[in-house]
This record gives sequence, C-alpha cells and structure tokens, in this order.
Amino acid sequence: MASTMRTSSIQPISSPLIKTNNISTKIVSTLSNEPSSTGKIKRLVLTQEGRTKLNPYSDREFYAYPRLVKHVDDAFISTLTNLYRERLKPETEILDLMSSWISHLPHDVNYKRVVGHGLNAQELAKNPRLDYFVVKDLNEEQEFGFTNCSFDAVLCTVSVQYLQQPEKVFAEVFRVLKPGGVFMVSFSNRMFYEKAISAWRDGTGYSRVQLVVQYFQCVEGFTEPEVVRKLPATTNSSPIDWIMGLFGFMSGLDPFYAVIAYRNFKPIE
Repeated sequence: MASTMRTSSIQPISSPLIKTNNISTKIVSTLSNEPSSTGKIKRLVLTQEGRTKLNPYSDREFYAYPRLVKHVDDAFISTLTNLYRERLKPETEILDLMSSWISHLPHDVNYKRVVGHGLNAQELAKNPRLDYFVVKDLNEEQEFGFTNCSFDAVLCTVSVQYLQQPEKVFAEVFRVLKPGGVFMVSFSNRMFYEKAISAWRDGTGYSRVQLVVQYFQCVEGFTEPEVVRKLPATTNSSPIDWIMGLFGFMSGLDPFYAVIAYRNFKPIE
C-alpha cells in the first residue's frame, strides 16, 4: 500500500485509522461518513471585499513547494510553547490546524494523539509530533470530515490571516471540539502579504486581535474569548524591518498574540 500512495493527490476519503512508521507515507484518513453538523453561525464578520487576496491563485499552488523555515522568531515560539504547556493537558487529543513541519508543542509532554492539517504534504511529513495528517484547502472546503467531539484542543498558529471563510472554519472547529475543549489561535505581525485577506492586511495589531475575537463571537457556543499579548520591549525597528516582517522574513522581535476560547465552558482546574 505504501508504494502506491501519492502524497500530491490526497483527497478526503472514508477509511479506518491507519498508522505507519514510514514517514513518506504518513498521510492517512481520519474522516467520517457522518454528515457535518457545524456550530451555528450567528452573523458574518467579513465583507466580501475583506475576504479578497492580492494573489487570487490557488493556495495549493502557492504552498506546493515546502518551506522548512521558522515564520516567527525564537521569543514568539518560546512564549507559544509555554502557553501550550499551561493550557494543554497530557494524554489529550489535539488537532493542529494549518500546520507545517513543526508544531511548537512541548517536547517533554506526551499527548494521546496529534493530528495535523495543512497544504503541503512534505512539510507535514517532517513534523515529528504528528501521528497522522490530512491535506485540505480550507478556502475551498471548510468541512474537516472528523466526527463530532473528536478533539480536546484545536491549534492554529500564524495562519488565521489566510482564511477567507473564517466563520465556517471556526464553526467546524466548534463541532469537532469536545465540550470544554479549547481553540487556541496565535499570530504575530508577519504574513505572506499577497496571500493574507484584505481585512488582515489593512489592519493593526489591535484590530487583528479584535477580528479574531469576532470570529469566535460569531459562532454560538464558544466562551468569551481570552486575549494573551506579549509585545517586544523595544519598538525601534526600521521601515526595512517592518517591510521584511510583512513578507515573512526574520527580523527583530515579533509581537505575540493569542486568542483563546472553549466550547460551551472553560474547565475548572
């Protein structure tokens, strides 16, 4: 079976969970025949114009070539890993949404299952924390295909700015979370400028936080979003640094933002 699996043409299918030790055939299906039942979307957050991108071509084409680089600096990654350590319990099931070759989860914490999602199979196959992964363009199809209440936590790291249908994606996250499950959305000021939506490109740090807060609030059932911020101690970056940051190049210290909410209720520790 491994010799016939093609990573470049993975499509959603229904089959039992399969695990393989061969990293080149790490793509499997955790999809279900059950009909999708998303959380209720109370209102739309974005206008049609706010969903547009400068580069209108397929995201699959843009991400066809693997980028095995860090898209944020070490300080951001350290803050994120520490936040995961605080909020994610060991031996839980996690969905790493819009993932890549690294998940930033604490190396010394064991989780029951970590499922990855992304657009580049080669990147996902190199991620050592993933037990399984699926390839899907969420701007073309928002249904994940996982059964209801499958995960204790869903993560989305430095990628929310590329979602053109965030209301539907957040509703799907609500559906696959277990009651009391957490959705953690983290981001900085870096982006692939031509692939970020207009509402994000034209915003500020404050407005982008509020945008993600509204994504949560538009889906019935999420708790009131919590915002975590950690800003650089200095703000003396040059215009060149700022421009490089917009296009995803490493320069200076990255501001850290995370917006966190739970399905139905926040568990009491």
